[in-house]
Amino acid sequence: MAGAQGKLEELRKRVLFTLFILGVFRVATQVPTPGVDSAALTSFFEGMQGSVFGVFNNFTGGALERFSVLALGIMPYITSSIIFSLLTVSFPALGEIQKEPDGHKKIQQWTRYATVLLCVIQGYGLAVGLEALKSPSGMPIVLDPGMAFRGLTVISLTAGTMFVMWLGEQITERGIGNGISLIIFAGIAAGIPSGIRDTLNLFQNGELSGLNLGLVATIMFVSFWIIIFTEKAFRKIPVQYAKRVVNNRVFGGQSSHLPVKINISGVMPPIFASALLGFPTTVSQFIPEGSGLKMYFDTIQQSLYPGKTLYNVVFVGLIIFFCYFYAQIQFKTKDISESLKKNGGFIPGIRPGEKTAEFLDNVVNRLTLVGGVYISIICIMPAILFNVAKVPFYFGGTSLLILVGVAIDTMAQAESFMISQRYDTAYKSRGKYSGARRF
Repeated sequence: MAGAQGKLEELRKRVLFTLFILGVFRVATQVPTPGVDSAALTSFFEGMQGSVFGVFNNFTGGALERFSVLALGIMPYITSSIIFSLLTVSFPALGEIQKEPDGHKKIQQWTRYATVLLCVIQGYGLAVGLEALKSPSGMPIVLDPGMAFRGLTVISLTAGTMFVMWLGEQITERGIGNGISLIIFAGIAAGIPSGIRDTLNLFQNGELSGLNLGLVATIMFVSFWIIIFTEKAFRKIPVQYAKRVVNNRVFGGQSSHLPVKINISGVMPPIFASALLGFPTTVSQFIPEGSGLKMYFDTIQQSLYPGKTLYNVVFVGLIIFFCYFYAQIQFKTKDISESLKKNGGFIPGIRPGEKTAEFLDNVVNRLTLVGGVYISIICIMPAILFNVAKVPFYFGGTSLLILVGVAIDTMAQAESFMISQRYDTAYKSRGKYSGARRF
C-alpha cells in the first residue's frame, strides 16, 4: 500500500507540474512584441479567422493575433521535426546515426538548430509583412518600421519559440503526456470559451437559427463520439509462443495478441499538413511587391485558402501521406517481427521473420488507409459544412481531433503509469514473500 500511495503521489505531482507549465505558457502568450499596435492588429485579424493565419492563431492560443513573443508558437519546431524525419528515412547515413546510443540526442540537437533557423526566417518574414499591413480603419500596425523593428522582432519570436519548445520538453520529462501535443492542446482549448460565446451571440442576434444551432451541437457530439471510438479502436493480431523446456520447467505455449491501432499516427498528420500549407504564406513575405513571383505566390496562397476545393484536396493528400509516413516510424514491423522471433513468438499461419514483417506491413497499410480517410473527413467536414450549408463552425475539425486525441493519449499514459506501478508492487511483493533472491 505504501508503494501504491507513493506512486499515486508521484502521479499527482506530475499532473500538477503539467498544469503549472501550461499556465506559464498561457501567461507568456500575453507578453506583446515591442513596436506593434495591438488594437490595429486585433482589428486586422478579425477578418482573417478562416485563413491560414486563423488556423495558426488557434494553434498558438491567440498569440499570433496579439503578436506576442510566442506568435510563432511551436510550429517551427514541428516543421524542423518533419524535415529531419524525412531526412532520416531518405538518407541511410542519418538513419544509422539515429540508431546509435546517443543518436536520438544528436538528431534532436540538430532539430533545435534548424528550429532557430526557421524562427529567424519566419520572424523576419512576419516583421516585413506587418510593416506593409494596415487595419481596416487605415492605421498602420507597426509603429516604427525599419531594421530595428525587424531585428527586435526576430530575436523576440525566436526566443519565444525556443521557450515554448523548452516548456514542452519539461512536460514530457517531468509531467504527464507529450509536451508538444499538450502545448497545442492548451492553445486550442483557450479559444473554446470565445467560440461558444460567439455562437451564442449569433443565436441571440438572430443571425443563427435554432435549427442551425442544434445542427452544430449535433455535429460536435457525433464528431466527439467518432473520434473517441476510432482513437480507441485497434485490431488484435493473434500471437502464439512456442513451448520451451529449461531445467525441467516448461515455458511458453501461451496465446496472446498484438494490438494495432486503426489510427497509428495519432494527431500528428493534420498538424504536419497544416504546417506545410502555411509555407507559401511564409515565402510570400520575402518577395518584393509588384513582381511576377509575388503575384504567383499570392495566387497560390489565395487558392490554398481554408475551405476551398484545392485546399481540401491538398490537405487530404498531405494527411494521408503523413499518416503512412508516421505509421512507419511509430510501428516498425521489421523490429517487431525480429522481437517475436527471438522470444519464440509467431503469428499462426505466418512464417517467422520476413514473412511476418510482410504480413504486418499489409495490415498496417490497410489500417493506415482507413485512419487517413477518417482523419481527413474529420478535418475538412466543418469547412465543407460552412461553405455548403452556411453553418458557422468555430471549432475546426483539426482542433477537435487534437483536443480529443491528446486528451485520450494523456489519460492512457496516466493509466499506464499506474499499471506499471501495480506490476512493480506485485513483483516486489512476490520476491519478498516467496523467498526469491538475486545474485
